[in-house]
Amino acid sequence: MESFHEMLSAQGIMPMEAMAWTKENAKSVFIGMPKEISNNENRVPLSPTAVHLLIANGHQIVIEEGAGERAGFSDSDYLLAGAKVSTDLSEIWQSPLLLKLTPPTLSEIGFMKKGASIISCAATFLLNEDIIDAMNQKKILAIGMEYVEDNGGGFPFVRIMAEIAGQMILPIAHQILSNQEKGNILLGNVTGVTPISMVLLGSGHVVEQIAKSAYHAGIQLMVFDKDIYKLQRLKQTLGLPLVTQVIDSENLPSALQNAQIIVGALRSDNGITPCLVTEEMVSKLKPGTLIMDVCIDQGGCFETSELTTISHPVFRKHGVIHYCVPNIPSKVGKTSSLAISNLISSFILKSGKTGGVEEMLWQGKSFMKGVYLYKGFVTHPIVAKKFNKPIKDISLLLLSKG
Repeated sequence: MESFHEMLSAQGIMPMEAMAWTKENAKSVFIGMPKEISNNENRVPLSPTAVHLLIANGHQIVIEEGAGERAGFSDSDYLLAGAKVSTDLSEIWQSPLLLKLTPPTLSEIGFMKKGASIISCAATFLLNEDIIDAMNQKKILAIGMEYVEDNGGGFPFVRIMAEIAGQMILPIAHQILSNQEKGNILLGNVTGVTPISMVLLGSGHVVEQIAKSAYHAGIQLMVFDKDIYKLQRLKQTLGLPLVTQVIDSENLPSALQNAQIIVGALRSDNGITPCLVTEEMVSKLKPGTLIMDVCIDQGGCFETSELTTISHPVFRKHGVIHYCVPNIPSKVGKTSSLAISNLISSFILKSGKTGGVEEMLWQGKSFMKGVYLYKGFVTHPIVAKKFNKPIKDISLLLLSKG
């Protein structure tokens, strides 16, 4: 009969501090964590606390020198946690299991061991056909964190990053409007002063966080979505008297023209966000209006959107300010890293009990759904469609292997 701890672990709800019991009968996994080469990625997959926990459970970890600096973790933090800190890229990249935030580049794939596994984001705006082909040639098993599901069918990585991004939108908007426009402003809740008007496109986790903060800040708020049931769910979840409308050709343009901040957060299940706001609609907005396209990693909600970065976050078009940063949580690298670390360390602890990543896929069907490349094949529909590749069923591939 399963113990109480084992039942909790199977549901993925145990706190990280309570997982040390998994050390018994655990099998060692050798893990490499390279440094992110992008200047706009400040997150890391494992915190020193998570590293200590994994090493206590029998795993071995090598970390590239300086990998955690931008997230607020020093090399000495990782050394004290029991990891090896190295400058030898070949040693790190030859690890059977690699952990990153961004997908590997072609040069990084060159260092990888044939048949290795990698857990990272599968951000399709960073992937390309050459990268896919290079990983397939090396028979890499690649898991995209944003595709991994929990036992309830939700997407834990997407949900936690959306929670962080949603809490950051108002502070970022305030900073941008104060810097871009003459005179500093407050967004709301000043007696006798008309508050800022905001339109939110979508009703998911990002919008939940924004709406909660915006309502209590006294901002005039209007939420649009294509699905009336999602709008109903949002109102029930928040318990706030939100003004909600179904997207149509009449109400949306006028609401946009009256808004000072417009946030696009209408994500799509197929990986491609529908373009709701045309360039003509953008051209009719008031000069100085701020557009924040949270869906830019899926193509964006606005026809005028273009990828920006944390170091160069905004541009103007038709007098309208555009903020199109795809990795907003990276602005708070330490908080985001701790959240990601909780998810990844839980997965690795379970894989250690089963003997490895592939064995873990059999134990946890939710993690199987996160696999987008397996031993030379594309196994996720979003990646297959994006790069026009044939798709194979991961469960059938695992069966044939067995």
